[in-house]
Amino acid sequence: MGLPDAVPRQLAFALDPRENFSREDFLCGPGNAAALDLVDTWPNWPARTIALIGPEGSGKSHLAAIWAAAAGGRRLASRGLDEAAVPAALSTGALVIERGTDELPDVDERAMFHLLNLAQEQRAFLLITARTAPAGWPIGLPDLSSRLRALPVVALAAPDDAMLRAVLVKLFADRQLAVDDGLIGYLMVRIERSFAAARAVVAELDREALRRQRPVTRALASEILGSAAS
Repeated sequence: MGLPDAVPRQLAFALDPRENFSREDFLCGPGNAAALDLVDTWPNWPARTIALIGPEGSGKSHLAAIWAAAAGGRRLASRGLDEAAVPAALSTGALVIERGTDELPDVDERAMFHLLNLAQEQRAFLLITARTAPAGWPIGLPDLSSRLRALPVVALAAPDDAMLRAVLVKLFADRQLAVDDGLIGYLMVRIERSFAAARAVVAELDREALRRQRPVTRALASEILGSAAS
């Protein structure tokens, strides 16, 4: 009788939770209201190319997916950009370039410059996501650097208390974990105030609960966070 119980647990341990990138699943708060408004007001943008910046896990990919679905656009990692692929990438008139050269310094700068020029020529929409503003990117091509510095920037901020709480609840729900308010409150005052930290602690609690065959509780969080701090 032990084998049937063991198989599902092993599968749950091996698989990452599926992220829902729908508009309805996006959590809105003061730190991301401007970015969400940008997506919702398309195509009435202040410019056809805009940089969406924010820390790791702040919702850039989620917002990019919402916009791409609405605009019928494609999504492409900046590392995969080359000059020959630029016309096809812009064929729908809307494109997301994810992870700017602040994260991937080996991006083909000539391909990026060609992309910006062709997007302007074809009046296509371009959304570039990154952790930092393009003005600070390590660009060697002067013309590209100038173009990037001129881009309008919309930023996602670190979460406030209400947003951090909502994110923690959602991350646990994504993993089909039922937790109480006591655990959420405990985590909020002990982790870094960032989306990345919230993701990391939820993933760690999930792994440890499965490994130890225990529910995700405040007691388990205390053991894990306590041992990490020591």
